[in-house]
Amino acid sequence: MNYKDYYKIMDVDKAASQDDIKKSYRKLARKFHPDVSKEKDAESRFKDINEAYEVLRDKEKRAAYDQLGSNWKSGQSGFTPPPSWQDQYHQSNGQSAPGGQGDFSDFFESLFGGGFGANPHAARGRRAMQGQDSNAKILIDLQDAYSGTTRNFTLQDQVVNEHGQMQNKERTLKVAIPKGIKPGQKIRLQKQGQAGVGGGPNGDLYIEVGFNPNPLYVIEGADITTELTISPWQAALGEKVKVPTPTGDIDLSLPKLISSGSKMRLKGRGIPSKVVGDFFVKLKIVFPKSLSNEEEALYQKLKALATNTDNTESKDKKQKADV
Repeated sequence: MNYKDYYKIMDVDKAASQDDIKKSYRKLARKFHPDVSKEKDAESRFKDINEAYEVLRDKEKRAAYDQLGSNWKSGQSGFTPPPSWQDQYHQSNGQSAPGGQGDFSDFFESLFGGGFGANPHAARGRRAMQGQDSNAKILIDLQDAYSGTTRNFTLQDQVVNEHGQMQNKERTLKVAIPKGIKPGQKIRLQKQGQAGVGGGPNGDLYIEVGFNPNPLYVIEGADITTELTISPWQAALGEKVKVPTPTGDIDLSLPKLISSGSKMRLKGRGIPSKVVGDFFVKLKIVFPKSLSNEEEALYQKLKALATNTDNTESKDKKQKADV
């Protein structure tokens, strides 16, 4: 079953008004009416025109068609509507199409249910159809995940106006960001998605939370890593250093002779999610860009001491081996 582009069949734009659709229908119906038309495919074209007009002249059917069709490319083959679609939306007034044609395509019946134009008592009221769920994304600072916060969030909705046209409508929501949220998690706002059809409930809105870039931290799930630069003497001697965290600076005691690239773990200081993350400090030894004469002399002395120590250790090992 192929997707049918009713707007193309009616030779109108998707934003066409109801008056434009009506004018186009009258023009096309005269041109392709089987009783007067000399076109070879007049009968099939006339049926398609009636079917398209039956959907586009009705604001709710048009909205439903637009809502479903937004996920499909015009003319795409292999069209399959959602399994629940036929149960959710039915024609109720029992009237036939404007041209008196009641035999609509499989595509039409797959959307709005079979038996169109049959027993008017089969369905006394149009069954409500729930609106589609919507998705959006919001960015927060890392510190917000530690304390929780609220954000104003502006959405651009597509709604059907009194002329049956789709138009954008702006609305602002206040979103509560819970403490402990991790990047990529979603917040569900019930009934804040797309509007329902036929009095049906709105869909839900799912807001994916992302974090603003922060030059100090790398975030992986609930764990956080920061890189801390230390001097060669701090790495050799070990001492207390200040470490910036999202909740303030802390003192960290370095062990002696720690290597560049080493990681120190601060348990439970990551994002306070359900499973609390850890905070990691990755150490990077940085040498000064220049040395004074006194500093260079001290490094030369250190080198000599290290060389003598290495030579002494080598001699001791040789003597033990000879013995």
